[in-house]
Formats: sequence, structure tokens, C-alpha cells
Amino acid sequence: MIISQKIQFRLNLLLITIAVLAITFLSMYSLGYLDELEIILAKDNYIFYWMLLVGVFAEIVAGSMGMGYGVICTTTLLFLGIPPHAVSASIHSAESFTTAAGSISHIKLKNVSKSLVKKLAIPAIIGAIIGAVSLTYLGEYYSKITKTVISFYTLYLGIQIFSNAFKPKQNKALKKKTNLTRLGVIGGFIDSFAGGGWGPLVTGTLIKNSFTPRFAVGSSTVAKFILTVTAAVTFFLTLGIQHWNIILGLLIGGIITAPFSAMLTAKLPVKNMFIIIGTLVIVMSSITIYKSVF
Repeated sequence: MIISQKIQFRLNLLLITIAVLAITFLSMYSLGYLDELEIILAKDNYIFYWMLLVGVFAEIVAGSMGMGYGVICTTTLLFLGIPPHAVSASIHSAESFTTAAGSISHIKLKNVSKSLVKKLAIPAIIGAIIGAVSLTYLGEYYSKITKTVISFYTLYLGIQIFSNAFKPKQNKALKKKTNLTRLGVIGGFIDSFAGGGWGPLVTGTLIKNSFTPRFAVGSSTVAKFILTVTAAVTFFLTLGIQHWNIILGLLIGGIITAPFSAMLTAKLPVKNMFIIIGTLVIVMSSITIYKSVF
């Protein structure tokens, strides 16, 4: 029942999005702007279409594993040579919409603990602002070093994702004490600075420390939405709008796929997904590190 409600909500969101896109397309056609749009979408070696595919793939992974959207997008964009500050700014701009949809869904399904969201979100906002401002400066003036550092981080996340496939089930009889303030600040900073990592770090820690999974995922998703909007606004104020073709591709790809991610959750072999995604992130991060160093 819960899954069907979630699917219905996302299907409604998809229909609204299609309607908005159709109206926009028809308006541009009537005004004679389609030729200009085609030229713009072909910029940067058709990166819009590549980002459309990445958005679809990343949403499938995030929907089935509960994490990985930012990691996959960051790894791919760095691999394609996009500057680190533009990478994180683009991902957080697109994620502002996808995490909003997920947050509304979790709130409707009563998967959210208000107290847990508050304890995570407030420090996450501080971490997100510090991370975005730091990346704006470092990414612009020390792009090569920053890209290498972030690639080492995504390599670490890839190893963590890969190792999840072989971890034994834990005894969750006792809830471990968790410093939520510290977790929120660090998670917000890393997600904003590195373009992703909130899910593996924060959601993973909550579940590992025996928080009820549905409240851990739901509350973490809402806190993630708040920090994502904070990071996106901070990047907008410091950088302005850049690489909108990347943002649009990720956004459309994610929205198209979102209604079906709940159905895929029960059908995809999660262990194999951990192995495949972990291996992919490790290989692409290693190549990006090699390119940055040599």
C-alpha cells in the first residue's frame, strides 16, 4: 500500500512535468525558438544528452539503494573534465527538485521524524555553506588539486559501496549513540564540497547505528533537501548560473525515472548493484586521478 502510494505520487509528478515540458516546447515552437534550442543543446559535445542518461542511471541507483545519486553524477562529471565548482553547483541545482519530490513523498508516508530532521538539518546548513564557499574559491583557482582530492574521495566511496555487498547483517538490538550535530555538519560540508556523499555517510551511519530504517531514510532525505537548496543558493550567489545544460539533463533524467524507482527497489539484486556501481565508481575515479596527476 505504501509503495503504491509512493508510485502514484511520483507518477502524478511525472505527468505534471511532462505537461509543463509540452507547454514549453509548444510555446518555443510557436515563437520560432526551436532551432536556437537545438544549437544550445548541442553545445559542449552534446553534454545535455549525456547528462540525461546519467540522470536516469543515477536515479535508478538512488531509488534501489537509497544512496549514490551525487556520487555517480560527481564521478561522471569529473571524468568528463567539468570544473569541480561547476560539478557541485550543477548537481545541487538539479537535486533541489528531485530531493523535494522524495521529501514530500516521505512526509506523506509518515517516514519522517521532525526532531531527527531538525538535529541533522541545522548543522547541515552550516556545513553546506562552508563547503560551497570553499569549493567556489578552491575549485576556481586550484581546479586541478581540488579535482584530485574529490576524485580520491569518490574512489573511497566507491570502495565503500563495493564492500557493502559483502558485509554481514548486523545485530541491531542496541542503538549506538550518534553525535547528530557533528554528523550533520560533516555530511553537509562533504556533500556540498564534493558534490555528493550525504547518503553513504549520514543515512548509512544512522542505519548502522540502529535507527529505524524508514525514519533514518525519510528524515535524512528531508535534511538532504534542506542542505541541497542551501548549497544551490550559495553557489548561485557566488557563481551565478553555469552549465544549465548539465542541470537540465540531470533534472529531466531524474524526474522521468523517479516514478519507477520504487518498483525497481524490490526487483533489482541489491548485492549485484553494490558490486557494479562500486566497481564503476572506482574505475572512473582512478582514471580521473591518473589524468589529474599525469
